[in-house]
Amino acid sequence: VLHMLQRVLKRAGLERIRFHDLRHTFSVLALQNGVDVKTLSAMLGHYSAGFTLDTYAHVTTSMQKQAANAVGSFLSGTLQP
Repeated sequence: VLHMLQRVLKRAGLERIRFHDLRHTFSVLALQNGVDVKTLSAMLGHYSAGFTLDTYAHVTTSMQKQAANAVGSFLSGTLQP
């Protein structure tokens, strides 16, 4: 599989990356696009959703800030006289 990945990347004119990097990219994009942690954890074969959260804490922290900003914007817009 690794050799096939490298051939595909080379044909596409892209730099070499590790297979693990694809897994990490998939995980980050999945979280950013609303896949719940429990489902993602099962897809990745992690032993617990807690492990997945610990591994991708930087993503969930960013998502929490975005959610807080969205709620803050919503509340400040509706609470004004």
